[in-house]
Amino acid sequence: MTIINQRVRSIRQSATDVVSQLAKQLVAEGHPVINLSIGEPEPDTPEHVKQAAIAAIQAGETKYTAVAGTAELRRAVVAKFARENDLEFSIEQVTVGCGGKPLIFYALQATLEQDDEVIIPAPYWVSYPDMVNLAGGRAVVVPTTSHNGYKLSPEALEASITPRTRWLILNSPNNPTGATYSTQELRALGDVLERHPHVWVLSDELYEHLAFDGKCATSIVTVVPSLRERTLILNGVSKAYAMTGWRVGYVAGPTELINAINALQSQTITHTSSISQAAAIAALNGPRDFVDQHRDSLQKRRDALVTGLKEVEGLSFITPEGAFYAFVAIDGLIGKTAPDGTQIQSDADFAAYLLKQVNVAVIPGEAFGCSPCFRICFAAPPEVISEATQRIKVACQQLQS
Repeated sequence: MTIINQRVRSIRQSATDVVSQLAKQLVAEGHPVINLSIGEPEPDTPEHVKQAAIAAIQAGETKYTAVAGTAELRRAVVAKFARENDLEFSIEQVTVGCGGKPLIFYALQATLEQDDEVIIPAPYWVSYPDMVNLAGGRAVVVPTTSHNGYKLSPEALEASITPRTRWLILNSPNNPTGATYSTQELRALGDVLERHPHVWVLSDELYEHLAFDGKCATSIVTVVPSLRERTLILNGVSKAYAMTGWRVGYVAGPTELINAINALQSQTITHTSSISQAAAIAALNGPRDFVDQHRDSLQKRRDALVTGLKEVEGLSFITPEGAFYAFVAIDGLIGKTAPDGTQIQSDADFAAYLLKQVNVAVIPGEAFGCSPCFRICFAAPPEVISEATQRIKVACQQLQS
């Protein structure tokens, strides 16, 4: 008889963590694995950010902080929203968490009653549905396709809303597709949401600064100000500032919801690391040179990946507009047979085949609610991306009809 409750038994460990840990284990065993499974920026954290953390340690800033984060960090977040998004918040409307993931979790825990519905466009970030389920809600997955750029249409949104709908989760630039909503597309979604005032928006903008080809990732609240009082904006320093291990995310929204999130944090994590908060202040208030160079470097890596994958028969994809992932369809490979006689019947089979045959780790599309596809991260160095695409090409050529 298990002691684990049904809620926890119904969820899975994050597929990105599972594949990444397996890849790291294989590397430790001596296998020449190229790990393009996890969203890990390749550059080191900027030097001025690291020095701010060191200075905080030396100054003795190692004690408890406020649950919501230090006033200085929240002021930096407020200034960021005013400077970059033309949005005015008070520090009482902002809270800081140990990365973006727990803040989403707390927001859902604070607002969902049993069987409340959350609209999640697919492909989606792997954790959204499980966090909804843990909060007692029901994930309403709305498929998108490559034909519309993997973006939620106003018509599909309208058709998905019911009296029980509590949230729409909108992620732009998107993980795993790189899709980035334009102001016109956000305005069209906003027109629908304005007709349904009971629906809140959780706007995941973690990849905001990583939009390519001169595009600008815009917040839906900037485009549709009427949604402000029912929108929670999520962001953080992990992706843009190469600070994944520092674990600092933040949200801004209505005070009542922020207070509820803070209550949950006070009973769980207490607060985010004081040293990480000092580093985040330096990131948000510091020069933008690193972010601009990081984005430009990622765009070149994206172009290298796109060029390489276009040479592989059986694969299809849209060019990512942001973030650092490509979402690749493998319809042309389903049903083919590997050299060892294994038949490729799913994207999980294909991902396992790539890892075994050519030592390339990617994430199956089923983890993101869209098959048969795989997600590949292009945050790695250019020479690694080039080698990975060549290996994938060889692996696909070895498949037999």
